[in-house]
Amino acid sequence: MPLSKRWRRVRQAAVTAVCVAGIAAAPSAAVATPGSGVTSKTLAEGSTADGVEISAEGRTDVAYRKITIEPGGTTGWHYHPGRLLAVVKSGTLTRTLADCSVEVSGPGDTVVEPVGPEHVHTGHNHGKEPVVLYATYVKPEGGPDSVDAADPGCG
Repeated sequence: MPLSKRWRRVRQAAVTAVCVAGIAAAPSAAVATPGSGVTSKTLAEGSTADGVEISAEGRTDVAYRKITIEPGGTTGWHYHPGRLLAVVKSGTLTRTLADCSVEVSGPGDTVVEPVGPEHVHTGHNHGKEPVVLYATYVKPEGGPDSVDAADPGCG
């Protein structure tokens, strides 16, 4: 195995270990609100080539997913460590943002999520049909699509 691939695996294992340790040490008051009724299907994914960077953070992963939120479902509070661009295919998505404001998006609407932990939000399906989103995640190499977060006090 080439040295660069071995180094990448070692680095990913170290990052995972640090994240798990951080979660285990977190106080219970900061526990994220769980999502429910949400499924994700990966349609395509890839990574920039060695030496190619499309963000200041370095190499970038891109994933294209079909996200379905069943009636009554919620994403739980979370944020994105990279850019998320989505189109609502069907249903009505209701998002509550970090400042407790609410945004509603329907079929054909585009959703662009800001990056970082200061932009926590949650998505809900209050309707009677599934919400279907086609989402593109552009994120730092090896990073998650989203990170669970605590309710910022919106209830």
